[in-house]
Amino acid sequence: MASVNKVILLGNCGRDPEIRYLPSGQAVANVSIATSSRRKDRNTGESVEDTQWHRVTFYDRLAEIVGEYVRKGQPVYVEGRLKYGKYTDQAGVEKNTVDIIATEMQLLGKREGMGSPDEDGGAPRRAPPATRNPATASAPSASKPASGFEDMDDDIPF
Repeated sequence: MASVNKVILLGNCGRDPEIRYLPSGQAVANVSIATSSRRKDRNTGESVEDTQWHRVTFYDRLAEIVGEYVRKGQPVYVEGRLKYGKYTDQAGVEKNTVDIIATEMQLLGKREGMGSPDEDGGAPRRAPPATRNPATASAPSASKPASGFEDMDDDIPF
C-alpha cells in the first residue's frame, strides 16, 4: 500500500533563517514558521487565536534561496514532509522533536524594493514588451500555417 507524508504550511517566518554548511558543502537553513487559527471560545464567546510554531529545514539550493530572500515576519508557503526525532537535553532528559523537511517554498506578499502600489496609481507592473527585429526574424513557412505550435513534440501522453 502506498503512503503519503506531506505537509503544507502557509504562515509567517518567526525569525531570520540560520544558514550553515555541512562538511560535504551542502547548505542547510533552519526557520520557524508560525501558523494561526481563530476560534470562538464556548464559555466566553470571545474570539481566541491559536498560534502553532513549526521548525522547517531546507537543504541545498533551496536553503541558499531561503537564506538570501526570507526574513522575519515575511509570509511564506512551504511544502514538505514530517520527520520525527529524539535528542537528549543538557539535563539528560530525552525529548521528542518534529521537523518539517521542506521540498518547495514560495515567497508571498509584496517584493521588497518594488515600492508601494500607490506610487504608480496601483497599476500592475509588467515586463516591457519584447521587440522583434524584422531583419533577423524568419518568416513562417508557406506550406504550414503559423499556429505557434511548430516546435512542440507530437508525443503527447494523453
